Amino acid sequence: MPHASKSDAVVPLQRKISRDVRRQQLIAATMRVLSRKGYSQTTLSDVAAEAGVSHGLVNFHFESKEKLLSETLLHMADEYRENWRSALAAAGERPADRLAAILAADFNDAICTQERIACWCSYWGEVQSRPIYQQECSSNDDIYISELEGICASLIAEGGYALDAARTARALRFTSEGLWNDMLSMKVPYTRDEALKTLFALAAVFFPRHFTPEGPLTTSA
Repeated sequence: MPHASKSDAVVPLQRKISRDVRRQQLIAATMRVLSRKGYSQTTLSDVAAEAGVSHGLVNFHFESKEKLLSETLLHMADEYRENWRSALAAAGERPADRLAAILAADFNDAICTQERIACWCSYWGEVQSRPIYQQECSSNDDIYISELEGICASLIAEGGYALDAARTARALRFTSEGLWNDMLSMKVPYTRDEALKTLFALAAVFFPRHFTPEGPLTTSA
């Protein structure tokens, strides 16, 4: 009996991979390619090569580049939503702690990686991807914005600050997004901790009795 080659041994195992697991593997490969090549330059062949599978297998699971990129965007959006929701669930009820948690969620090591930031920038930066982003992510964005505005409103009420909740939340959100872009574009990017302290510094400007650049005060001043 001839000896089985390495490839012969691997193929049957690969065929046993479930559809969901295979799709997740291909999405992970897509993210790696997106982070290097950008939205417009990513192809199904690139993803197949990255994942070590045939072009036909990628096409079987996703049918087209547009569907693959849409599913990848949905995966990233779900991951982002679950990240900040989990952070809030662990934060308790104090408004300052909740604001700190939702801001810090953008800079934890599960979400704030060069690969993921580059992927998000690929979607944000391409005109042709805007319809996909708006269609797939606008509802998630609305939920996040509403939550952030609500937290800011609670903190404004608690501290008696003369602020508008929507504008304050918008400034914090835009600063967080800007820090992501800055971390990606700099030759020597600063750390996640430094980015978060920058965001907390802005929170301290808005809410000086509740925040310092190091984070929320234990008790309001």
